[in-house]
Order: sequence, then C-alpha cells, then structure tokens
Amino acid sequence: MPTTLHVKETKTHKTSDTLHTNETILRAKDICKTFSNESIQQHVLKNLNLEIRKGDFTVIMGDSGAGKSTLLYALSGMDRPSLGSIAYCGEEISKYNNDKLALFRRKHCGFVFQQNYLNDTMSVLDNIMVSGLLKSKDRKALAEKAKRLLAQVGLSENCYGKFPNQLSGGEQQRVALVRSVINEPDILFADEPTGALNSQNTTAVLDVLSEMNDRGQSIVMVTHTVAAAERGNRILYLRDGVICDEIELSPYNGPDKERHNTLRAFLQNMGW
Repeated sequence: MPTTLHVKETKTHKTSDTLHTNETILRAKDICKTFSNESIQQHVLKNLNLEIRKGDFTVIMGDSGAGKSTLLYALSGMDRPSLGSIAYCGEEISKYNNDKLALFRRKHCGFVFQQNYLNDTMSVLDNIMVSGLLKSKDRKALAEKAKRLLAQVGLSENCYGKFPNQLSGGEQQRVALVRSVINEPDILFADEPTGALNSQNTTAVLDVLSEMNDRGQSIVMVTHTVAAAERGNRILYLRDGVICDEIELSPYNGPDKERHNTLRAFLQNMGW
C-alpha cells in the first residue's frame, strides 16, 4: 500500500463566465496510481480529486512525467487506479470487471492519440466503419454518417477509398477524429493529438476539436503546447501527480491575444 501523501488544495481562477454546464459526468476521488519495478515503487498519481463537467473542453498540462497520460487513462477506463474511485454519472466504473469496463469505453468514450493507429490495409471509410460497427449494424446509415462527419472535418469524397498512407499527417489525424466520434461518445479523450503534426496540420486538427466542442462534445485533452491549451475552457496543471492549480477561460472563439497572455501568465506562474 502506498503511503498517504499530502495534496495541495486546488485553486480556481475564473476569467469570464463560462457558457458550459456545471453538470459533473466524471468524478475521480482520492485516486492514486503506483507502478512497481522490483523493489522500487513510483507513485505517479497521489490522492488526486477531479470533476469533469459536461460540455467542457478540459486540458491537462504539466511537465514531462507529471502523470498527465496516466490520469487520462485512469479517467477513461483504459487503466485502473491503484487506490481511489472513478465514477461516471454517479456509477463507480473503477469497480467494473474488464469486460464491463470495455463495454463502458465502447458506449461512452472516444479516443484519439498522438499516433493515429489507423489500419494501413483498410480504406479511410472502412477504418471508420469498423469502429462504428461495434455499436451499430446498419451499414448504410453508418456509411452515410461517416461521410457526413468526414465532410465536416474537411475531407472530400475522393478520400473515402484512399489508404491512410496516401493522406497527409493532418488528414490522417482528422480521419482518426471521425473514427473516435462515430459512436457519439459522451467524452472524447485526446492524448497529445497534435504532437506529431506540423503547425498547419496542428491548426486544422485543433479547429476540428473546437468545432466539436462548440456542438457540445465534452473533451479531455493532454497537451504540452500553449496553442493547443488555448482551445480549452478549463486548464489543469499537474505536477508530480497532483493538480496544483487550474484556470477557467471562456469557450474558445478564435485567436485572442488577451486569452493567450492570460494563459501564458498562468503557466509562467506554474513554472512552465
């Protein structure tokens, strides 16, 4: 059993009223995550408490090794905390067995990572359809939905039959985004989704995420860049497995110098 560790109380700065709901859909309570390697124990998350609100674009930032991805995986049910509980809409998912946890992820979560993990032997449309067929067996309706979503992220009909290696990195990531939302997840989890992209493709993918959030998609994203973090309306700063502070902004509405400076000042205060 890991030693109980002191947790600094989280402060919240509100720079403007948020248009998003205060409804909590995901709650982490006193979660710890410990990795053991022979006689060495590494405490990555330390009695962490967090609520994720419906409709928010929540961003998790922090130094390398702070526990950002570990927290994301715990919240999404991709990994289990060593201690503590995680509840979705009041039901404790951290008690689920593996099969029930997999069903939870399929029904309620979407995922996009730094690597797109598209199947290189399948077309763009088939990559999306395979994911969608986990929930719906209506191939015709599913194909129409996939094409509509592809159009929304700026991918035309001539992309449908292409293989991933025939697309640019930004196009591949947009396909991965469509795949992640084809089943209409309650929460989209994104782990450094622009980390492998150039600046132009980064902006294109972030624009898609912002548009999704505008339409009500709840997003939790790990990032190490200010440009990506500016898209969030709630930015958490993680240090040594603890949320040491956070800042709330208005929903993103395009480039804004004041927003940029406010976030920069917050991050500099965190020692960024």
